[in-house]
Amino acid sequence: MRIAVCGSAVVDMVLQVESFPRKPEKHTAQRATLVGGGCAANAAVAIARLGGQAQMLARLGQDDIGALIERDLVAEGVDCSTIMHQNGGQSAMSSVLVDAAGERQITAFRGANLPDLPSWTAQTLAPFDAALADTRWPEAAAILLAAARNRGVPGVLDGEAPVPANLLVLASHCAFSMQGLTALTGHSDAVRGLREIYPQSGGWICATDGPNGVFIHDETGPSHVPAFTTQVVDTLGAGDVWHGGFTLRLAEGASAHDAIIFANAVAALKCQGEGGRKATPSRNQVEEFLEERI
Repeated sequence: MRIAVCGSAVVDMVLQVESFPRKPEKHTAQRATLVGGGCAANAAVAIARLGGQAQMLARLGQDDIGALIERDLVAEGVDCSTIMHQNGGQSAMSSVLVDAAGERQITAFRGANLPDLPSWTAQTLAPFDAALADTRWPEAAAILLAAARNRGVPGVLDGEAPVPANLLVLASHCAFSMQGLTALTGHSDAVRGLREIYPQSGGWICATDGPNGVFIHDETGPSHVPAFTTQVVDTLGAGDVWHGGFTLRLAEGASAHDAIIFANAVAALKCQGEGGRKATPSRNQVEEFLEERI
């Protein structure tokens, strides 16, 4: 299955700390890792490791950070032929702290002097079986999701704040983070927030809420799929690889419910390892995990 993935691609400097700093003073990290990141890029790597073909639609500066980002994606088997390199632009990067409980705190620089419009069009994109877009490049996400709708294939939106209204309508499936849903609706209760926003959506929405599972709202009303219990080491990138696994299974013809179960397993396994997306599992690991749990 070929998945077109649009949005952010960054470098993460990940520092393992006992607890998040509370004072403006020097602090010591136990371990440090330089790893590729970004919502869309992490999802693309997950798709590749899970047996799919991922095409990355991203914008980078013509700088050392951009070269590092692309080199890492190519090494993971991601098709980078549609990545744009902007002369004079700055590629995105993040500083990530991960505490002893596996929770993360992120300070992100999302790049500068990068183009709003992509060099590709809906007509020039190669055939794909599903599309996935985050909200970090909304102009390109709108083109990709509209193309998916016109081609009759799943178009998934990773609903991180802020979520533009036009992307919500264009997506066949929108999977919010709880932060994204709360920012859009003002409600911290997933069921209430999804119920309120559902009439404005493209037809199917959910909210991923870590260990609390996935809350869904579709034409049948609200429902819930529990998360798998796991030993959490590092949650960085868990939501991103969830979206990659979810989109791949939709492309393979799975129902949304079955795709959620698969994606929950992908995220649970990722959380068992350090280093953000470095801990993304293979397809065999996920299938073995599901055989043991279901």
